Amino acid sequence: MFEHAVSVEASNLSEASLHGICSRDFTGSPGGFAASHLLAAMLNEVDYGMLMVSGSAILLHANHAARVELDPQHPLRLDGPVLRARNPRDSATLRTAIDDACRYCKRRLMTLGDDPQRVTIAVVPLLTATAQSPVGALMMLGKRQVCQALSVEAFARSHGLTSAETVVLRGLCCGSRPVEIAALHGVALSTVRTQVSKIRSKTGAGTINSLVRMVAMLPPLVSALRHAVSAARDVHGGTVVSAHGAAYTLA
Repeated sequence: MFEHAVSVEASNLSEASLHGICSRDFTGSPGGFAASHLLAAMLNEVDYGMLMVSGSAILLHANHAARVELDPQHPLRLDGPVLRARNPRDSATLRTAIDDACRYCKRRLMTLGDDPQRVTIAVVPLLTATAQSPVGALMMLGKRQVCQALSVEAFARSHGLTSAETVVLRGLCCGSRPVEIAALHGVALSTVRTQVSKIRSKTGAGTINSLVRMVAMLPPLVSALRHAVSAARDVHGGTVVSAHGAAYTLA
């Protein structure tokens, strides 16, 4: 049924059109249409890429994080409305995972692509209260870095870290050692060690490892600045839909 519901061209797979698809498929009522927009807005605040696909791999919805991630280097790509693996050798893996979710109600974890673009994706069957079998599959894209930049900044502000301490924290969360952070910013190693000590004191972290673990476990945050640029952007064509529904293309 999903295949018949999708009538948008590849260049128009914007957030607005995907909202309409989701509302028709899952709500069937004007009130449900408003609810689907609220649900889509909620998903856009999650900094994990989330894709909803049919059993035929037709893309039904993508949240903001997913649309940002599906750049020309990502192991997944859109061929019209169909989600495909960029590398042909990953095609069977992707097809099997979607089939297992939509036909056999199985959950799978798959890895696509090569370093540094390799990504791990969870594929989960989607069931409704009344459906006897999955109505589609949810694909959750794995994180490409341990600590998200916005989460690091928010963590630093909430614990009263100085700008210099925030820079050190950011380096630690990227896997850099204190000596590497000192060399990168042209300061003495003793200065960085003092800043690390202050960060641990302010956050209550016993070790650098526990500090990084604290940040890695933070809820993922999405920047509110994206609303100033666009309410949605097509992942491959540059189509933007404004808050008022007017569409235009970025130069």
